[in-house]
Amino acid sequence: MLLLVAERIIAAEPHLSEADRNLGDGDHGLGMQRGLTAAREKLMAFPDDGSVTIDKLFSTVGMAMMSSMGGASGAIFGTLFRDGGKALVGRETFGAAELAIFLRAACDGVMSRGKAQPGDKTMVDALHPAAAAAEAASGGLLTEAMAAVATAADAGKEASKAMVAVFGRARSLGEGAIGFPDAGALSVTVILEAMRDFVAAR
Repeated sequence: MLLLVAERIIAAEPHLSEADRNLGDGDHGLGMQRGLTAAREKLMAFPDDGSVTIDKLFSTVGMAMMSSMGGASGAIFGTLFRDGGKALVGRETFGAAELAIFLRAACDGVMSRGKAQPGDKTMVDALHPAAAAAEAASGGLLTEAMAAVATAADAGKEASKAMVAVFGRARSLGEGAIGFPDAGALSVTVILEAMRDFVAAR
């Protein structure tokens, strides 16, 4: 699943970069591509025998992003995977309940580190509703929970178009930022849609 996430983000680099150019300096896509390329290398180095724990897989992605991306995006997206992974210590399966635990810890970690709140036109605008959707669906099937999560993230990303940015370079644009989605929210949506597609194919 995480290898598909990496593949999708790497392929989405032009789209993510364009989204960032509309609001900032345009380097978000390249940073995400670099971070997930490093994460993919780490994941592929693990033995394929089930011996690597779920929390280790997610945390490894987070640490690879932090060490390879640099800047605010590396810290924030690395926190998403690292903190979400830490919350899964001891879990031997990844079902709807674990998805909810992962996303709540990821969202709390991102909000604590970056200080952004829903409505600030950041990745939180996709991640926060996704976490809420996961919690609402935590007692059901993973396929249904993942579908709800991806839908919530996409809706949050779309909602960010109407927001005025509070953080980053887009803040200087004021109302000029209206009409464009936040690039980080777009990345969150790509990540969660990749997870949804992997689960649906199983």
